[in-house]
Amino acid sequence: MNPDKVKLRNEVLHALEEGGENPIAVLADYVATRNVECIIDTMERLGIRYDLLARESDILHLHFWERAFELMKNAGVIRYETEGRNAGCWVMPFESHTGTDEHESDKIIVRSNGTVTYSGKDIAYQLWKLGRLGLDFHYRVFRNYDDGHVLWSTQTEPEVPGINPPHFGGGITVYNVIDSRQSYPQEIVARGVAAVVPEIGADASVHFSYEMVALSPAACDELGIELSEEDRARPYIEMSGRKGLGVKADDLINQLEAGALIEVEKRNPELSDAEKKSTAHEVAVAALRYFLLKFTRNTVIAFDFKEALSFEGETGPYCQYAAVRTNSIFRKLPHETVAASDSLINQIVGDTALQAKVAEVLSGEGGTEIWSLVMLSQQLDEVIGQCRNSAEPANLAKYTFSLARQFSRFYHDHRIITEQDEVRRGVLIAVTKLIRRQLTSALQILGINVPEQM
Repeated sequence: MNPDKVKLRNEVLHALEEGGENPIAVLADYVATRNVECIIDTMERLGIRYDLLARESDILHLHFWERAFELMKNAGVIRYETEGRNAGCWVMPFESHTGTDEHESDKIIVRSNGTVTYSGKDIAYQLWKLGRLGLDFHYRVFRNYDDGHVLWSTQTEPEVPGINPPHFGGGITVYNVIDSRQSYPQEIVARGVAAVVPEIGADASVHFSYEMVALSPAACDELGIELSEEDRARPYIEMSGRKGLGVKADDLINQLEAGALIEVEKRNPELSDAEKKSTAHEVAVAALRYFLLKFTRNTVIAFDFKEALSFEGETGPYCQYAAVRTNSIFRKLPHETVAASDSLINQIVGDTALQAKVAEVLSGEGGTEIWSLVMLSQQLDEVIGQCRNSAEPANLAKYTFSLARQFSRFYHDHRIITEQDEVRRGVLIAVTKLIRRQLTSALQILGINVPEQM
């Protein structure tokens, strides 16, 4: 029997024999833990890791909500309703978006039966994140990674001796990455937090909203999801638990890796099986990440495997391939040639004759193309600033594609490796080195690695 199942069986039997902890609670905790572990493993496949897993139950057990409740009452954020549909409830009394029963229910913080709503618990949790609650979780190690990274989890019991968790909470701003359908509940939470900590105000809680991610009909076919003729005529298929339409993240990644492997085997048959699989994984991750990031946050994303995995057009693999090509150039160039190029570029400032030769290389239509590429590469920091100020990562995705596309034109128009003229070769190598650094940096920020070959 699986060791985890043996452990579970023993814990349940112990709970039954001792008459202490509810065996159903033991089973529920086991299931929840296994679900969390599956999510963590899936995210690891995408290069995503967590630092802390905060359990919702701990917010209640450690009296976070009780403290937040008192703070909200003292600040006049909530009031007790004695009549009407919300009689017996604690609600947040503001008047915007009151046109539907759903919005009315979202304003309820504590129901008439005494249970706390999601919004109430989220306000307490955010106050802890901002260091304004005066309470803290207890912690335990949930997972140790081979590279030394530690994933922590909250718990209600005090830490065992020798466990020294890092400091969590006490941030300046909380960003909640939740889709746009949760905009109104998030507004409730943000207003509640702002009222309790007016010195921070509305900037304390930010809803980083996005439109839903759906599947194209073709993607549904590839995943084995049966569709009606009516659904096939639609531009995208929204996932729905009620209709039984859904896809596991692992299945999505597996399908992408299978498609990427076909392309990698076609382009690089000489690679070992392990190298092919590793490269296919990197291409699959690039395809998924870029596809999800290239659309603005207010756009519905209809994911399509063929479009995402294409090596042509605005895709992750296309951008990735441009970066791979820059690395390939430097693998083929002799070390002494690159060193000579570096030396030549360093001499430009004090050598007027060399300056004239470089100016000649950069003149005309070809020179304008080179200057345009260099100037574009220098916009990376500015674009990152735009992304930060607008909370719109699509700006960086668009920029990365533009840089990759312009470099591809540069690569086809100039003989970087075989160029015989020393000055021209030095300029071309210097520009390629610059683009390699900027393009690789942009991809890394997007969470996309650059494999050795594609």
